[in-house]
Amino acid sequence: MDFTQKSCAEFVEVLSSKAPVPGGGGAAALVGAVGAALGNMVGSLTVGKKKYAGVEPEIKELMARCTEVQNALLALVERDAEAFEPLSRAYGLPKETEEQREYKAKVLEEASVVACSVPMEIMERCCEALEITKVFAEKGSRLAVSDAGCSAACCKAALMSASLNVFINTKGMLDRVKASELNARAEAMLDKYCPMADEIFAAVRANF
Repeated sequence: MDFTQKSCAEFVEVLSSKAPVPGGGGAAALVGAVGAALGNMVGSLTVGKKKYAGVEPEIKELMARCTEVQNALLALVERDAEAFEPLSRAYGLPKETEEQREYKAKVLEEASVVACSVPMEIMERCCEALEITKVFAEKGSRLAVSDAGCSAACCKAALMSASLNVFINTKGMLDRVKASELNARAEAMLDKYCPMADEIFAAVRANF
């Protein structure tokens, strides 16, 4: 089932139910895609304007990159659901015997690593979107500068939300070295890009 093909109302309805997917990861990917699209909106309102002719080639290049990020994040909505389902099934495996417990632990470990991979990619894509939005906010049309601020806010929210989906899965991993590596990657992105998003927002806010 491709959740991105549902209406907004249908997506929110399923999201609010007890269905295991979509969940926080899928929601983060969708919000990230919205954030990237808002950045692209700034670009669309900049190109073709005489006032911004000097930056038009750069803006067009950024729009192409932003479209790729936007589409990747949208695809990650479905991929997150696909990655989480094996973990959801693993939690239901029996554990009466020692053999069953060992098998369940093995499956849970493997599924946890897979479940971490998509929110990690969502985070990486949100970081890319913020890098692009920063330039849109600085060089794009002043008439659309508020949309650049909205883009930064959405991308930050998606980044933070995706990180929690990494941390909840690494918490139960038996391979603590692997878990620490994944946590460190996620923390590094939060440390760099949350302040960047705040700076973009503050710069936009200063216009009003």
